[in-house]
Amino acid sequence: MTTLLSNLVSILYLLNFLIAFVVIFLERKNPTKTLTWIMVLFLLPGVGFFCYVMFSQNISRQKLFRLTTFEEANISNSLYHQMAAIKNKVFPFARPEAEKWADMIHLNQVYGSSYFTQDNNVEIFIDGNDKFRALFDDIRHAEHSIHVMYYILQPDELGLALIDLLAKKARGGVEVRLLLDAVGSRSINKEHYQPIIDAGGQVALFFPPKLKKINLKLNYRNHRKIVVIDSEVGYIGGFNVGEEYVSRDKKFGHWRDTHLRLVGGCVQDLDARFVLDWRFASKENLVMAHSFYPQIDTGRHSGVQIISSGPDSPQTEIRTAYLKMITSAKKSISIQTPYFIPDDSIFEALKMAALSGVDVRIMIPCMPDHMFVYWATYSYCGMLLNSGAKIYIYNDGFLHAKTITVDDEICSIGSSNLDIRSFTLNFEANALIYDSDVSREVRHIFEEDMENSTQLTKQIYRNRSLIIKFKESISRLGSELL
Repeated sequence: MTTLLSNLVSILYLLNFLIAFVVIFLERKNPTKTLTWIMVLFLLPGVGFFCYVMFSQNISRQKLFRLTTFEEANISNSLYHQMAAIKNKVFPFARPEAEKWADMIHLNQVYGSSYFTQDNNVEIFIDGNDKFRALFDDIRHAEHSIHVMYYILQPDELGLALIDLLAKKARGGVEVRLLLDAVGSRSINKEHYQPIIDAGGQVALFFPPKLKKINLKLNYRNHRKIVVIDSEVGYIGGFNVGEEYVSRDKKFGHWRDTHLRLVGGCVQDLDARFVLDWRFASKENLVMAHSFYPQIDTGRHSGVQIISSGPDSPQTEIRTAYLKMITSAKKSISIQTPYFIPDDSIFEALKMAALSGVDVRIMIPCMPDHMFVYWATYSYCGMLLNSGAKIYIYNDGFLHAKTITVDDEICSIGSSNLDIRSFTLNFEANALIYDSDVSREVRHIFEEDMENSTQLTKQIYRNRSLIIKFKESISRLGSELL
């Protein structure tokens, strides 16, 4: 028995050594993440091996989302002509702030193939009841197609009401497609969404488990929240579907989030994002719209780029956009995020901005929904205080908004948190808005939230308890893997 146990331990350490070799020489992870994984492997033999298999598969070499030859040619052609017009300074910018941020637009065109549209109407929701009231109304008026993609859809009163409405529209002849993340929506069973299928609609899961209880891709989540109705109205932001998101959960109380309703050319990009994700998950050869970027008269001229990123690409498009926004700030940066675990470049950029006199303000929630993530967030915020950044703890329930506003000229709203998981592991989508009116509105929302917040001062942070310091240290140690 002793010999068997000794042999088993030897095998575990051999496996750990082999995996450590793979991590260092083959996977080419960043040095911090490499050291973290090696620590896990050797401190937790056996458990570390299981964690690595479950949480550290590299899918960046896989081509998950594919354009058809026709789509690629048409999109590339539209993008090429737009980039040439901007470079030659003959592009007809509708707003001066968009022209001022032309280098940002160019970055997203080159790095993320993000087309710039400026015929958009932008409506902001910060309350779940208002957002779902508008969404349900738009769905009721759908005539041709409804594309719905959420990370979480709970089988509660709100979630089942959405499913019933989608089933009703499918019975009426509207094309209905519902795409859910298999991990985030794990509470949903087929019996819950079967009414949509019975009515002629379609449902697909993103990275469904190969085995009933074991999902080897559970670390990669489709965190996007996108709805497109008749290819004309689009929704994107932070709200999932469930009772907690309309402030009916006693644990979180008031749920404070930010979501957008968009009308205009950018909706085609939202729909393209849905189509690519749907093709991968459902294997249906769904075709994109053939009329690329038609001008739509919305009465507004908000410039918008839809940017997306995921672990299938090494580009980290959203992280790069955040970094560009931060380093370009001249006057102010306002950030709301439930999870603040920046990589070194983002952290140093924020520190440099604050030290340069830029008014850097960051707001985080007062309560955790993920304990380790919360204390890592608190730690990083505390470290920024010495640079002059202002940190606010939101007290009126749970803050789940993911927004960045810079200089009252440009803002980002979407699904991506300001953390390493969103940058490297999740599939995310954000709307970048080049409009001073919208940006000022987002900043005003931040300032209204400040009235329900407590400012974290250097003194308060210095006087935190030993227990909190211990939680911070442990949480920050594994921040690369959270």
